[in-house]
Amino acid sequence: MEFSGAEPAPFWSKVSDLRYRKLRIKIPSHALQDSIDSFILYLATERGLSDNYQLSIRLILEKFGEWLADEQRVSNPSEVKLEHLTGYLSRRKKDGLSAGSLRLQVIAMKIFFRFLHARGKVPADVADAVQSPRLEKYLPETLNEPAVARILESVDIAAPLGRRDRAILEMLYACGLRASELTGAKLESLDTDERLIRVTGKGNKTRIVPVGRQALSAVEDYVENERPKLVKRRSGSEIFLSVRGGRMTTTRLWQIVKERARMAGVDLNVYPHLLRHSFATHLLENGADLRVIQELLGHADISTTQIYTHVDQKRLRRVHQQFHPRS
Repeated sequence: MEFSGAEPAPFWSKVSDLRYRKLRIKIPSHALQDSIDSFILYLATERGLSDNYQLSIRLILEKFGEWLADEQRVSNPSEVKLEHLTGYLSRRKKDGLSAGSLRLQVIAMKIFFRFLHARGKVPADVADAVQSPRLEKYLPETLNEPAVARILESVDIAAPLGRRDRAILEMLYACGLRASELTGAKLESLDTDERLIRVTGKGNKTRIVPVGRQALSAVEDYVENERPKLVKRRSGSEIFLSVRGGRMTTTRLWQIVKERARMAGVDLNVYPHLLRHSFATHLLENGADLRVIQELLGHADISTTQIYTHVDQKRLRRVHQQFHPRS
């Protein structure tokens, strides 16, 4: 593989929280380890995939590589056969791995061996024939509109961090943002005149999302009256800052959402993605086109968005049964 300019430092050398170094599995086979290192470098430089995705794929492949070397005496990717893949997946299933986790294992193997085959490192793409486990389709949980309003309106903006937390909740619901998209949003990404915000989602893809009037008003109030008190010497331009002046973590965002829902007396498991689900469901219920919702959510495939049609169908059946004389 050739790259222009200096070769970038491998992702694992830049992990500040030591997660990778703590979790890393040392594979006895240099050929396997070198192949995985080369593949992760490809994901980072040519595909531009996130650090978290690289870490997840690396750990899956290294655990598989360890099993190959220790239990199958396989030391080179070119020696891997289909029965090795199916045998390992069967082993993980017996260990209690869920269908969703097994699916991730299959995806990692497929893209790894496809990469190796394309570069002539293995004679055949042995993972091509591996079938992904079928997943049950779970309908996303949602909040109804009164519950959302109850949470939003219960925040006392006169209390410490009240303006910040109210703005966070308003933005999550008004824009349908992922937690990481909100915590990464910067002041320069917000266009208050056009009421738009540019966010970076999965796969480092950016999209433009409209901001509702109430959400924009809450953000402007926070930026003008509370954010300056949180700014420290080393603060960045992120819209939402922690009490220490740094970028807010997604973990802290989850805590804020849960705390505010509990304080509002909403007896449900409320989390940031639940507000995203509610955003999409309420748009659909009020007549929005599914393709528009797909764009707003940043879904690459319309099939991901179609899960919300099942939620809406449940509501339609309920209304039909309640009001139709021959239901």
